[in-house]
Amino acid sequence: MAATRLRNMLVDSPTSLGAKARMRRWEMFRDAFPRIEEQRLLDLGGTVESWRRAPVRPRHVTVLNLFEPGESREDWIVPVTGDACSAADALANANVDSNFDAVFSNSLIEHVGGHARRQELARQIIQLAPRHWVQTPYRYFPLEPHWLFPGMQFMPAAARVQIATHWPLVHTKPANSDDARSEVLWTELVSITEMRDYFPTSAIRHERVLGITKSITAVL
Repeated sequence: MAATRLRNMLVDSPTSLGAKARMRRWEMFRDAFPRIEEQRLLDLGGTVESWRRAPVRPRHVTVLNLFEPGESREDWIVPVTGDACSAADALANANVDSNFDAVFSNSLIEHVGGHARRQELARQIIQLAPRHWVQTPYRYFPLEPHWLFPGMQFMPAAARVQIATHWPLVHTKPANSDDARSEVLWTELVSITEMRDYFPTSAIRHERVLGITKSITAVL
């Protein structure tokens, strides 16, 4: 199927453009955190399995995810179910050691539910560790990264729901229009100005494709 082949070329296969970009991002992460193998990390929004596959391994990782953090019997990684915007409370309720060297968050901040919730997430990140790495797709990149549809993020909600329902390059086709609407309304890409407001003391790093910023990361 042409759509499947195109999606594999862009993001899904191990040799896709997206996979190569993710490897470059890991290289940037290692450069920013050269002692990561000695450090304790809190991952907000990730999964246990993503760290099993990662090319870097911190000394210890706590993975906090609202829905499915995964399962682990390994000593070095602990899953916690909870809201990243109330991470401190979730960790306390789970009786998890919250002494972290850094907070890591990959493509989460655009899904938490608006400006006020993004502000609260940023406050949690800043309070929970002295350093952080917070990545998000850039709002003004021409291709919307979740649905791979050009300019979708600038369209009215009703049009975005129709795209989410019918566009063949979607990763997982929603079961119905209600699910498509929920996915659309819970996805709000973030600008550089917003990231600077949320993380005023952090450096904002750019990932570029053909000279155009595709992704931004707040690093401290």
